[in-house]
Order: sequence, then structure tokens, then C-alpha cells
Amino acid sequence: MVELTRLDSAAADFRRRLDELLAWEQAADAAVEQTVREIITDIRERGDAALLEYTNRFDRMNAASVAELELVPGRLREALARIEGARREALERAADRIRSYAEHQKLASWTYTEPDGTVLGQQVTPLDRVGLYVPGGKAAYPSSVLMNAVPAKVAGVSELVMVVPTPDGVSNDLVLAAAAIAGVDRVFTIGGAQAVAALAHGTESIPRVDKIVGPGNIYVATAKGMVFGAVGIDMIAGPSEILVICDGGTDPDWIAMDLFSQAEHDEDAQAILVSPDADFLERVAASVGRLLPTLERADIAGRSLAARGALILARDLDDAAAIANHIAPEHLELSVEDPQALAAKIRHAGAIFMGRYTAEALGDYCAGPNHVLPTSRTARFSSPLGVYDFQKRSSLIQCSPAGAADLGRTASILARGEGLTAHARSAEYRVEADEKKVEPE
Repeated sequence: MVELTRLDSAAADFRRRLDELLAWEQAADAAVEQTVREIITDIRERGDAALLEYTNRFDRMNAASVAELELVPGRLREALARIEGARREALERAADRIRSYAEHQKLASWTYTEPDGTVLGQQVTPLDRVGLYVPGGKAAYPSSVLMNAVPAKVAGVSELVMVVPTPDGVSNDLVLAAAAIAGVDRVFTIGGAQAVAALAHGTESIPRVDKIVGPGNIYVATAKGMVFGAVGIDMIAGPSEILVICDGGTDPDWIAMDLFSQAEHDEDAQAILVSPDADFLERVAASVGRLLPTLERADIAGRSLAARGALILARDLDDAAAIANHIAPEHLELSVEDPQALAAKIRHAGAIFMGRYTAEALGDYCAGPNHVLPTSRTARFSSPLGVYDFQKRSSLIQCSPAGAADLGRTASILARGEGLTAHARSAEYRVEADEKKVEPE
């Protein structure tokens, strides 16, 4: 029987105990950081030679060149043809829904013209090349391929380069099939910090990208943090999280399984239920105890719930919303009678699942919105991965002669106030030209 932490929002020490429960840091130990730093330096200095050595050593490969590690496009199509029909249809339907949702996110360029003829605006362009990291080995996450690759392609990214380790030379057909469906352009069977370094800095065979997205282990996450600046990254993700707010009207077995859906990820995952109904909390606790042994990953889910799970008694649903805003969860289920009214009170959440029938698991795979979400309370200031993460915005400024004169006078005053004479004189030349009505030669 798993004993979940019990909290009461009316208790004097509630906020302190809640913050202790939420506390989590992905702190790579010194040994990991040193190893990753050495790998990145080696890749920068020796390129393909270093990449080949690390891949052969860590993934137990026997490649003679990095060229051997690139999959020809036909391999992706073969994998797509090889997988079971039902799985292919599921992947294609999920991709269609992700694509349809992503189309609504596309940013468009815009301009407006001021009375004096000055034109201001914003030009939106896609990134040229993006790197997608996909875990390999025992892990197989075709849904992650779709969630990262489809929005990039909708944004107009010209080249999407996927890296996926294949320990012992074993590849996963579902992952490769998802890459085919999503329109991935190139695939290299490399992984770890060395793959991140190769994407960030380029080698003789691996093209340098503008941004790296996708999940990975502690070495991958540490490497992404170290190369940030040389390239963009999506985020450094923490453990998966779910917060469920329930008014007591949902089947407790449903809620227990929703909590399990995150707890089974790993021991650091966090699953929390908030309700103003004390009896309902007890019924969910009973469901947890009865259903946990039926899970294939019961051991992992049990350790997660024991270490970081909680049942929280709230004063009412308004109080529950306030608790949710403090937690800023990755996934928030509003399993209540009027979810839209409650959603209007939520300011911080990665994704909001509204109503008793909207299981968070649907969002992980096929609802349409992205499952790459901010964790560890970062939903307070960040958003889900989307098309906008693969687009850039450039400001547009085109001054008319009259506009240049008008703005130039203001700029001159401010520039001279900052002691930047060249700035001031650059603006003043245009002012003088307008005053003399002389066009520059």
C-alpha cells in the first residue's frame, strides 16, 4: 500500500510543506559535467573522428565512418511499410491532428504605415536547420518525434536533422516510421552528449543546426545546457508532472489511473490531486492501493507516488485554482462540473485538460496540442513547444524623409545624453537633409 503525502490548505504550515514537496533540481554532478564538457571540446576539435569513437564505444557499434551512421531516406519508408497497419494509422492520425493544431499557431508578417509615410512592421521567417534528439535503446518515443518534427515543418524549417542512438545497431521501426510521416530530412544513428555537440558545432559530416529540440538523459540535458548560446534549445525538461483538480464527481478509479499515467514515467515524476471533498480523497487513495499492483510499471509508479505524490484538501475550487497557480504544473486536469469557468482562473499551467472525459494521456499522443511542456514550475514564464519556436521575428523599419527628420531629432537628444556622438550625428544628417530638401547623392 502506497502512503501518499496528505496536505490541508487550511493548515498553518501548508505552503512550506507544499514547497518542500515541489522542490526538485536537475543538478548534474561534477563528474557528469566534466565528462560532457570534455566530449563537447573533443567534438569541436576533432569532428567526425571523435564522434565515431564515442559512438562505437558507447553504443557498441563498429562503424568505419560517420557516413555509415546516416540512414538513407529509403530506410524510413521501409520502416513505415513494415510496421503493423493499426500502428501506422495511429501515427498518421496523430500527425494529422498535431499538424492541424500547429497550422493555427503560425505567426504572420505584418506592417503598418504612419501618417508621414514611415513603415514599421515585423517579418516572420523560419529557422533554416533544426536538430531533433530522439532517445534510443530501450526507449522508443515515436510520439516525441511527431511532437517535435511536425511543428518545425509547419513553421517552414528547410532541413530537419534527427539524431537517434541505436545501441548494438538496433533501430526502432516505430521511431523511423514517425520520422517518415513527419517529414524528417536526415537521420544519423548517433546519440548522447556527442550528438548534441555535433549538432551544435557541426563536423565534417554532421551539419551545424540553429536549434536543438527533443528529450534525453542527464548527459543529453547537460550538453544542451552547455551548447545553449551557440545554438538555441527548446528547454531543459524536468520530471513529468500532473496536477488534478476534482470536485468529487469523477470515478475515483479514473483519477487514480490519471495519477499513475505520470507516476509511471520515473521515480522523480510527480502526481498530485487537489479536491475540496475529503471523502473523495480517501476513495481515490483506496483506488490507488487497489489498482497500483495491476500496472506493469507498478514499482516505478509506487516509488514516485511515495516520494513526490500528494493528496491535498482544498477549502473550495477557488482555493484549488490558487494552489494550481502556485504549483504551475506541466499537466493540469480540471475534472469538475464546469471546467471552463475554472480554467478562466488558471494563470500558470503547461496544458489544461478540461472535463471528466479529458485524460491527460490523450494530450501525450493525439489530441493535437504539443506534449513538450514546461516543467518544474517554469509554466510561470514559459509555454508549450509550438510552431513559434521554429520561427524568428525581424523588426522592419523604413523611414520616409519626414519620418527620419522627426525621429532623428528625438534620437539625437537621447544619443547625446548617452554620450554617443556618432549615433547622434548619424541621425542629424537625415534631419539636415530634410531641412534642406536635399536628396543624398
